[in-house]
Amino acid sequence: MRIITLTLNPAFDVHCHVADFKAEHEHLATVTSRDAGGKGVNISRALTANGVDNTALIVLGSENAADFRRALATDGMSWREVEVAGRIRENITVHTDRGAETRISFTGFCADDALLSRVAEALAREPLGDSVITFTGRVPDGLSMESVKRFLGEQAARGARIVIDSKSFTLRELIECRPYLIKPNGEEIADYLGKSIETLAEAAQAAQALHAAGIENVMISLGACGAVLSCAEGTFSASAPGVSVRSSIGAGDSSIAGFLAGASRKEGKAACLARAVAYGSAACMTEGTKPPSRDVIDGLLSQITVEKI
Repeated sequence: MRIITLTLNPAFDVHCHVADFKAEHEHLATVTSRDAGGKGVNISRALTANGVDNTALIVLGSENAADFRRALATDGMSWREVEVAGRIRENITVHTDRGAETRISFTGFCADDALLSRVAEALAREPLGDSVITFTGRVPDGLSMESVKRFLGEQAARGARIVIDSKSFTLRELIECRPYLIKPNGEEIADYLGKSIETLAEAAQAAQALHAAGIENVMISLGACGAVLSCAEGTFSASAPGVSVRSSIGAGDSSIAGFLAGASRKEGKAACLARAVAYGSAACMTEGTKPPSRDVIDGLLSQITVEKI
């Protein structure tokens, strides 16, 4: 299985530390990391760090694209790019001694529907049989959802299976796209359904309903409570190992990477769920959006119990 991650809205993820952050005060911060990011990039980085072949297709703003390329190369990633005028945005996360995080996201380059035509041209040079394309993150301002749905439909018609992890889609739009995989967390699934989801049993019912509506694999993560998956093989629940959380940013992207890593190994869906939980939990143990390490993932896998519901 070939994995292509698509990042239309990349960002530099800047993490800094302020001992005692207070709103409406001036602070001197220490920068702890500055990484090339965006949800698709995070998925590719996690896969690359664990020896899973993939290609990242990234839209880069020309003003600071060189810095982004250097960061990708440092991480050993394989990527293709579409360059546009403007600047890649930055996300700044402020960490404090209290463990709290404050995140500030800036806007980046402008986009329009013509951008999707350029991305489609780049994908036209790729064989899409037995491939997965991840479409993750916020849809950039200037792109219409109709053009996004049409673009995804065209890639699916060429044989690609589509992964969607984006708050820009309504539940109806998700179902219309009939994706291969979605991975909402507890807050996101509650927003989709208009009711709180607090237990694995409630998450399992929600996942089963969305699978029945035409989504091939519905994985819902509830953090420390674990995760569920509903698919053609049945509905499964997975426990979450107890870990010391350093940062939860990017953990969801890593869990998608884990699921795809399992799928690329032709593992059963229960094993894919366990690998997703292991990747996501391991990512929580790293600072910022650093990828989970293979040794930590392997150690966590033995602590995860998957049961068929």
